[in-house]
Amino acid sequence: MGNIAVSDERQWWMAWSQVPGVGPILLKRVFLHFGSLARAWSAPVEELRRVEGIGETSAAAIAAHCRQHNPLATEPSDREIAYVTPADAVYPALLFEIADPPPVLYYRGNLSLLGDCQRRAGVGIVGTRSPSEYGRRWTQRLSTALSRAGFPIISGLAEGVDCEAHRSCLDAGGHTIAVLGTGPDVVYPRRNLDLYRDIAAAGLLLSEYPPGTQPDRVHFPRRNRIIAGLSRAVLVTEAPERSGALITARLANDYGRDVYALPGSLDNPRCYGCLALVNTGAQLILGEHLLIEALGGIPLEAEPAAQQTELPLIPPQLDPPLDLVFANVPTEATPLDVIVQRSDRLTTGDILSALVQLELMGLVTQLPGMQYQRCS
Repeated sequence: MGNIAVSDERQWWMAWSQVPGVGPILLKRVFLHFGSLARAWSAPVEELRRVEGIGETSAAAIAAHCRQHNPLATEPSDREIAYVTPADAVYPALLFEIADPPPVLYYRGNLSLLGDCQRRAGVGIVGTRSPSEYGRRWTQRLSTALSRAGFPIISGLAEGVDCEAHRSCLDAGGHTIAVLGTGPDVVYPRRNLDLYRDIAAAGLLLSEYPPGTQPDRVHFPRRNRIIAGLSRAVLVTEAPERSGALITARLANDYGRDVYALPGSLDNPRCYGCLALVNTGAQLILGEHLLIEALGGIPLEAEPAAQQTELPLIPPQLDPPLDLVFANVPTEATPLDVIVQRSDRLTTGDILSALVQLELMGLVTQLPGMQYQRCS
């Protein structure tokens, strides 16, 4: 790599996202192992092999790629292309918790809505592309009620339930995020053009695929993990047995999110997926008010320290892992890798989990470049 300097940590995420053979799962492991993607770029083969999932052949190929490529060349040439990475403060820690967080999210619209998924309980609403009148009506009712109650609505801009959720949220004056299976500038299906434009103007369009990326059948199941990862709860309002919405629900369950299903009739095959979810532990949706009451119990991120009128001089009693990590976070901005070194009795994964919990408690705040500092 020589003396190449990359001024912004986010560019390292962009560079690594384009390394052949390194997907989101492996890239997160690389980051957690090295604590810095800049350091990982110049790592020797022997050190790369210590990362879980990297064998001798792939370590050699990765090292060769890094030696031969300038990380600055991976920066989009069009400076109007907007994107965020885990190095940006607005990238939700909730999304980074999943095993395969997207290393780059391209976007159009109001990026501050991404932060809403941390400050408020974002709710994913998904379902069939061809809902019945019952499914449409209840999707509209639930999205409208949740939006008026202040919950951000997250969906995938597909036909059917997704569109009903987005449109009802916008009509109610709420905040909606659409996660796309195309580039952020590609409208699919084309009949959703008006809704796409309305979300770009008043909501947020997100995609892990760069501008110009056309629809591909493998993209849409992949984007479901982002919907689930951004959400603290996922609602399935109507879905047949083989619906892609069930993929989102299963992922949400794996991520520890709450999963809700709208009950339907045994006479309606469009409801079989929801009934199967209930049979395996999903919570029943029994009306807007009961749902909002249940969702109101989901813990949210504490208000920023600047908005708090008083902070305790002594932190509350913390469990040992949290106490250890908190003790190693100073009042000035500190890189993650320094905190990892100071907390060497814990794994990097445990440290990240503790930092998220400490953020939710209002004791620690995350800054750009994967830096942390104690709230004071």
